[in-house]
Amino acid sequence: MTDGKMTMIQCVFKGERLYEVQHAMEEIGVVGMTIWEVKGHGRQKGHIEHYRGLETRVNLLPKLMLEIVVHEGDVERIVGKLMKAARTGEFGDGKIFLLPVMDTIRVRTGERGEEAI
Repeated sequence: MTDGKMTMIQCVFKGERLYEVQHAMEEIGVVGMTIWEVKGHGRQKGHIEHYRGLETRVNLLPKLMLEIVVHEGDVERIVGKLMKAARTGEFGDGKIFLLPVMDTIRVRTGERGEEAI
């Protein structure tokens, strides 16, 4: 056990990297995760597509977002694995956000805090 501090890791990444990200998390024992289909853009601000001679600007690009809540002591190890698994070296590889978590409650048992994650 740690001092009870928990962190939510949100990782936005390219959908093509899902297998690598999922596999990397399973490899280090992270089993509970939520994956969202999201759309957005960063510095690349989208791209231009051509369809039947028409030019269309696509501003919101499809991405995936993984969310996991972990013990604070595991954050750097998990972030390192996520960076390696999600990185392609191209624009739009994504972002990782770290958020403090005040409490966690397991609905089935009522356990709270670290025991619930």
